[in-house]
Amino acid sequence: MKSLVITFPAPRKVELIEQEIGDPAPGEILVQTLVSLISTGTEGICFRGDFDANSYWGQFMRYPHYPGYSNVARVTKVGQGVTQYQEGDRVFNVSSHRQYARVPVDHPKSAKLPECTADEDATWSWLTVVTQTGVRRAEQVMGETAAVLGLGPLGQLTVQYLRLIGLREIIAIDTVPERLDMAVAHGATAVFRGSAADAEPFVTERTNGQRADVVYDVTGHDSVFALAQKLTRTLGTVVLIGDAPHPSQQHLTHDVVRRQLKIVGTQNDFLPPQHAHWCAAKQIPLFYLYLHRGQMRVSDLVSHRFAPADAAQAYALLEERRGSTLGVVFHWPTGA
Repeated sequence: MKSLVITFPAPRKVELIEQEIGDPAPGEILVQTLVSLISTGTEGICFRGDFDANSYWGQFMRYPHYPGYSNVARVTKVGQGVTQYQEGDRVFNVSSHRQYARVPVDHPKSAKLPECTADEDATWSWLTVVTQTGVRRAEQVMGETAAVLGLGPLGQLTVQYLRLIGLREIIAIDTVPERLDMAVAHGATAVFRGSAADAEPFVTERTNGQRADVVYDVTGHDSVFALAQKLTRTLGTVVLIGDAPHPSQQHLTHDVVRRQLKIVGTQNDFLPPQHAHWCAAKQIPLFYLYLHRGQMRVSDLVSHRFAPADAAQAYALLEERRGSTLGVVFHWPTGA
């Protein structure tokens, strides 16, 4: 059987190709993709191919590259010995942008969808794990303050999780007014339109002169790390969510030592022992529960929808007008 697959054959090149795919092996399911979500930060870096050679990106990125890891699909066949799934079930999985995929049923990043969870909503599952992990690592409690730098997809999710834990002040910082409006709709208590370089007086005023207990740098921009440190209170925490392409350009400032800041980084679901039971297998169903209760909302975060045949247009949009986007999804053909 043939499967459509989106690939980057080289930097700044996008192709839709066909690949053969066979029946599922024992312990696998064959799934047909319904919707997949572009991870705009990660896939943008992979598309451009511009990163430090000795960075995380330099270690794993090779071309041709198969982008994507946020896929919602329907089970079409089950392999021998599979009892957890049956044909017709919907499943979130971390396959790349492709029409069909074979998925191990014990994959820790896969999850069966509840009937009440919409396909597009479920494509956000892994991004919510990354942000939920970042918020857990910060160990914030009710009544504290936070600043969120960068209100793309990950930043918007971070705002929602911070609202859920009951912070007194959630300060959203970005240069794009539409993204700030979205953050307010999802729980931000104050917004600053502009660069983090200019935000210190605003953050200081909103936190009674203390600056933020925790600053979440969700920008993916190398230069913002140093700026985030200036917005953090003495003995506060800076959380880096996501991996910048040029870590050699991310610098510690004197604030780390002089004001004893704590630096935390995450891009996955790794948690310290006291929180380790909150693995992806628990975080994803929790996200679905929050959706069902109306405590989280991602449907309004989808700004653009494309057919896979228009993948080149989708990535061109992200390069040329990324600020006008939030969630960008592919809807896959499901006809015979």
